[in-house]
Amino acid sequence: MKMTTLCYLEKDGKYLMMHRIKKEKDVNKGKWIGVGGHVERGECPEECLEREVMEETGLTLLSYQFRGIISFFAQGYEDEYMCLYTSDSFQGNEISEDSCREGALAWVEKDRINELNLWEGDKIFLNLLREDAPFFSLKLYYEGDILRQVKLNGREQTRRPDGSWI
Repeated sequence: MKMTTLCYLEKDGKYLMMHRIKKEKDVNKGKWIGVGGHVERGECPEECLEREVMEETGLTLLSYQFRGIISFFAQGYEDEYMCLYTSDSFQGNEISEDSCREGALAWVEKDRINELNLWEGDKIFLNLLREDAPFFSLKLYYEGDILRQVKLNGREQTRRPDGSWI
């Protein structure tokens, strides 16, 4: 099982989002996500978080909050634990769009995030962040691009008539 980090940097009612358009082989190709990546051997999640944010944005985190743990399961992919963070305290100069190897960075109004091309499970945890939910554990099980199972803090969730989960 691999471990990753994901961070949503916050400023002026916006999140810094990355449009994953630069890598040919990318499970997130075409999607909008936060910034982060794989924990490397010998790293703890916080070291990975700080390194990935610097590499992908040019920004140095001054503080951050550990908001939740997401367990991803999908046919054909390695199981993944993702440590989810937010930060509203950082410094430095954002790198240029050309300098980011992963995708294009953009500050997006929080209330417009769901208009982007997001994974369905990402909408769930972004809504939990928006509601300032306490620390949470979220299990997401995908078959292809279809979200089939959601558990929040160990409790099975059911899809609502409008298609949302929580």
